[in-house]
Amino acid sequence: MDMDALMAQAAELQSKVADAQEQLGKTTIKGVSENGSCIIDMTGKYDVLNIKIHPTVLAHGADVVAQVVLSAYRDAKQKADELIDKVMGEATAGVPMP
Repeated sequence: MDMDALMAQAAELQSKVADAQEQLGKTTIKGVSENGSCIIDMTGKYDVLNIKIHPTVLAHGADVVAQVVLSAYRDAKQKADELIDKVMGEATAGVPMP
């Protein structure tokens, strides 16, 4: 394979990855705590956009609030990880990424 073809391939891959990253930044994912008392909206780039906590949780104190927020965050992050794997896998078409 000649160097020009290799460079063209690299530029195409870079463009596809940039497009995929842009798509991830525009995609919103909802993370929900086990009991639904907290919902976190996050982008596919892990940017937290919004946190909603049901008012009844607040009466249970800071520890419970922290637990439901953490639970919702973990759910959102897991969903974001799955989305990232899918989108980046499609963009790189099987080319291993570091």
